[in-house]
Amino acid sequence: MVILQRRKKNRVKDYDYSQSGAYFITICVKDKREMLCKIPVGANCVRPVLLEYGQIAEREIAVLSETYSAIDVACHIIMPNHIHMINVINNEEQTGGRTQFAPTNSRVIKQFKGSISKKIGFSIWQKSFHDHIIRNEEDYTRIYDYIENNPITWEQDCHFVSHESNVSDHT
Repeated sequence: MVILQRRKKNRVKDYDYSQSGAYFITICVKDKREMLCKIPVGANCVRPVLLEYGQIAEREIAVLSETYSAIDVACHIIMPNHIHMINVINNEEQTGGRTQFAPTNSRVIKQFKGSISKKIGFSIWQKSFHDHIIRNEEDYTRIYDYIENNPITWEQDCHFVSHESNVSDHT
């Protein structure tokens, strides 16, 4: 019998992801394929040049807060093979209680990825997504700065794939 490895759980046990707060989200393209934008290597690019799929993702980010009134995308960056964003969830009603159908990051990201996949005609996404609960203002500022500077430091990014290593993929 083959013993399959179980995926590591990537959510904090017993944490209510619908509660109000700020969350750092990273969504990756399958196999690190650069399908969303182009960043000229060594150009100290501030804003990447969005490709067709990146433009669709940009439009979908813009409508997230319309789709979910409790969600505000505080900042985001579309990179060649991933998207970073800070989602701020505000599920507090005027009385201080939670709404009955409070959106979670899982629900929001599932809808986001699904909407893009529907518009493209197939899914480009890696399974799941990475999130980090932003715990304080210092954490928020560090992550915000990381997102804003991500294109400038693209060659040092953990998601960067050297084009030289992909030569065989394109022949």
